[in-house]
Amino acid sequence: MFFSVAQHVRIDGQSLFLRMKKYSLFLLIIFAACTQNEEKNSTKADSTILVSYDTIPEIRKMVNPAPAAEYSEPIKDELNNWKFVVSLYETKRTFHYNVLIQCKEVRVSDSINIPNFGIEPKVAVRKGKEPLTCIIGFLDKKDVFKEYRLVSFKNDQLHVKTLNTYSVAAYKTKVP
Repeated sequence: MFFSVAQHVRIDGQSLFLRMKKYSLFLLIIFAACTQNEEKNSTKADSTILVSYDTIPEIRKMVNPAPAAEYSEPIKDELNNWKFVVSLYETKRTFHYNVLIQCKEVRVSDSINIPNFGIEPKVAVRKGKEPLTCIIGFLDKKDVFKEYRLVSFKNDQLHVKTLNTYSVAAYKTKVP
């Protein structure tokens, strides 16, 4: 007494089609009713405040041509007056800086992006633990130095290494 699906469809094909139409209409009505209830409930109970750090403009009105931060250390050499220099320069974009590195006769450029903490960015370059090394970073809201990249010159090779990555996220908090 086994019936296949094909036999059921063939025997009662027209009524099956009408049943499927009614079933689809029923599901559509239930779905619409559920989404309307969710929208009504969410508008009443969900009052949120979005904290945004858009008080600092994305574009600078005036770019300072002088370095925003710089580190310099002489390289020991009897014949040449070489230096290890790392300089950070402002760009038109407020949280974007150009990094110029000079070591002996090598000049390299790079760029860094500072996260927007809702304050004017303050970049800094500090001396590293070893000779001919420095750490590029920035100061947070509490003026705590945040390490970002390590620049070093070892064995006549220049190295730039990312120490930490930073980002800013937005969270929604329900207000009672």
